[in-house]
Amino acid sequence: MKGNYIKLLVLCLGVPIIVAMGVFLFSDRAYAWVSLCVAVLAIVPIFISFEKGSHSSIRLVILAVMIALSVAGRFVFAWLPHFKPVTAMVIITGMYLGYECGFVCGAFTALISNFYFGQGPWTPFQMFAWGIVGLVSGVLAKYFEKYVLVLFVYGAAAGVLYSFILDVWTTLWWDGSFNFTRFIVNITTAVPVTAIYAISNVIFLFLLSKPLGKKIKRIKIKYGI
Repeated sequence: MKGNYIKLLVLCLGVPIIVAMGVFLFSDRAYAWVSLCVAVLAIVPIFISFEKGSHSSIRLVILAVMIALSVAGRFVFAWLPHFKPVTAMVIITGMYLGYECGFVCGAFTALISNFYFGQGPWTPFQMFAWGIVGLVSGVLAKYFEKYVLVLFVYGAAAGVLYSFILDVWTTLWWDGSFNFTRFIVNITTAVPVTAIYAISNVIFLFLLSKPLGKKIKRIKIKYGI
């Protein structure tokens, strides 16, 4: 139980502190180091919970595959603005592999895919946004598996959450500090994009959650994870 508190503190408190430091204490050109620090903190809970033996190794292999699929999905749908399977993949990872893996999947998907889409001061915000989506999905996994409607509602809400966190970065980029009025304007003008995010999340969860979930469950049962 104590270990879970430590892991949650690292992800829910440590990561946003690092992101905030990147905004207020360092110049924009420090974003690469901030992204690296977020990546390191993201994997700390994995190491804390790491158990010696093949089971943990298999769990890490599944996590690596989910990250690869998530990154590939963002590439494949690059031609379709704001309609991506990333959030759905991150949610599924958190559901079936735990909140630590959900956060890592989200953070590393943003970091790795942005080598193609473009790195910048927005990268740490994307890492945290997708990471926290994966973390919450792991915490609420039992409800998602029992009530599929709850899963779809969360998928839509995750699109809104991701958009809100990125709008925080947009506000800071415009004003150099957090301007609440600007933030409200950014949220309002981003409604069409946010709606597409939310709808795409539900669609991809509908298409992917059951088949991928069955495969992950089968592997977990086979290897006793």
